[in-house]
Amino acid sequence: MNRYPLWKYITVIVVVALGFLYSLPNLFGEQPAVQVSSARPTVKVDPAALTRVEEILTTAKIQHRGMSFDGGNSPSVRARFADVETQKLAKEAIESALNPDKDAPNYTVALSLVPASPSWLTSIRALPMYLGLDLRGGVHFLLQVDMKAAVAKRIETVQTDIRTTLRDKNIRGGSTSRVGDTVEVRFTDAEQADRARIALADAIQEFNFTTVADGSNVVVRATLKPESLRTIQDSAIQQNISTLNNRVNELGVAEPVIQQQGADRIVVQLPGVQDVARAKNIIGRTATLEFRMNAEPNDVLSDTFPDGGRPVNVKRQILVTGDNLADAQPGFDSQTQQPSVNLVLDAKGGRIMRDTTRDNIGKQMAIILFEKGKGEIISNATIRGEFGNRFQISGAMNTQQANDLALLLRAGSLAAPMDIVEERTVGASLGKENIEAGFKSMLWGFIAISVFMVVYYALMGLFSVLALAANVMLLIALLSVIQATLTLPGIAAIALTLGMAIDANVLINERIREELRAGRSAAQALSEGFDKAWATILDSNITTLIAGVALFAFGSGPIRGFAVVHCLGILTSMFSAVMVARALTMFWYSREKKVKSISIGQIWRPEDGKNNNKTEAKV
Repeated sequence: MNRYPLWKYITVIVVVALGFLYSLPNLFGEQPAVQVSSARPTVKVDPAALTRVEEILTTAKIQHRGMSFDGGNSPSVRARFADVETQKLAKEAIESALNPDKDAPNYTVALSLVPASPSWLTSIRALPMYLGLDLRGGVHFLLQVDMKAAVAKRIETVQTDIRTTLRDKNIRGGSTSRVGDTVEVRFTDAEQADRARIALADAIQEFNFTTVADGSNVVVRATLKPESLRTIQDSAIQQNISTLNNRVNELGVAEPVIQQQGADRIVVQLPGVQDVARAKNIIGRTATLEFRMNAEPNDVLSDTFPDGGRPVNVKRQILVTGDNLADAQPGFDSQTQQPSVNLVLDAKGGRIMRDTTRDNIGKQMAIILFEKGKGEIISNATIRGEFGNRFQISGAMNTQQANDLALLLRAGSLAAPMDIVEERTVGASLGKENIEAGFKSMLWGFIAISVFMVVYYALMGLFSVLALAANVMLLIALLSVIQATLTLPGIAAIALTLGMAIDANVLINERIREELRAGRSAAQALSEGFDKAWATILDSNITTLIAGVALFAFGSGPIRGFAVVHCLGILTSMFSAVMVARALTMFWYSREKKVKSISIGQIWRPEDGKNNNKTEAKV
């Protein structure tokens, strides 16, 4: 009756062994490291760079704990060290040797943290969990998106679209102007105005087009549709999140958190970032480009932007924006050898640029860089001839500024400016304290549960404790395999899982006691106790799992992190409570041909109203 199938024993042994193997990397922690990557497109980081870095460390008499070369999208060399002090000394030595000219560095030398797992574990993809901001340290930003600027940008763009549509349809005589949040096109001929309204409504469906009389003129008025307004706002948030993701990828941050908060805010968390100043500079900047022609003396509709300290008037018509950029790379001007940024436009931007430069030879065109809503002319050159989708920006910038500007433009333009409304820096020491506090809470919780279970349920309680230990190990292994990010709420979820997981074993043990009270034999009590408790365990865990799924679906940030660990903990607890605990129990009692007694603590028998004070229930 209590024979456990061999395949179930094998399943338990294999799962527990894999759980131990893949949870093991979390015991090794992380080591301080120095990462060397390219700071210029002309400088390549290859395996030879690893040898060079090792020679620099040997010359400086700095001991390292291993080096590796990562040949991915952003090749880099990493050297590991025993402590932070050695890491800082190594960074100074490597930077001095690789970048003799501080103003024009060839390499980026950055502080980082890498897993300290042995190579044999890494080779089988046994990696530790990522640690969140509150456990590893780093920086937290809360960004406010300027929705009014997003709408204004779309309205300005539609002015160009209106002119293009009217020119393509051969509709003449209309002058376009922006009035508040509307765009007006004036006609002297009512028939032309009606043709324009029909053509524009067909071509630009985000706006409502109506005609109104204004004295001797007929005005075609474009007003943004309410549903289009919501779409623009949602698109602005999503585009900004996508752009921030690209920028963070350029920074090389592992497992960042970039997500929407509310209707117009974005949360950015960068765990493990040690160079906070540069991270803030890259994340907080809102570099977008606009290409405009310089205004003529008689142009009424113009804007003024500074150009090297002097004001310059440019037309309000936007020719090309950062949305039309296909690539941006740092480089050097072939004539002046000054740092520059080489730009490549997409097909649409290239066509507009060819048409504009062909028709405006001898005139000036300005390239305006917008940051946090403020524009500054970074290039204001005279058009000498027609050019297409490739050109260059140069000016008063050093190599690092050219690299950062190219990074920002290459990562994509922001749909709307953003301001940092909240900034928090979490030190690595605080993260270490959080880990220690979380570990102690789990340890003391586990000890308290173990003592209670062994005292109250004797040997069966010990089996429950071993199953609980397997549950925690399997949960950590599962989180490591899926490379989840563990945060402080996640540790709280693990601690909660300890209490909830033991509940299944309590149900099993109490069911076995009930069967013994009912007069069943020890063998029958074991078999029916596990079988009959299964339905109750399944019901209770499914209802708890539904609550966890709801937290994940409707929560955000720490709540979702808690929900992920909570749901995975429910799944592992069901396996450990039923499969592992039963395998241990059946293995122990299958040694006897006939089970005479079960060590399950005191049993109260209703027929005599007294406690059975024996630790072994005999039948």
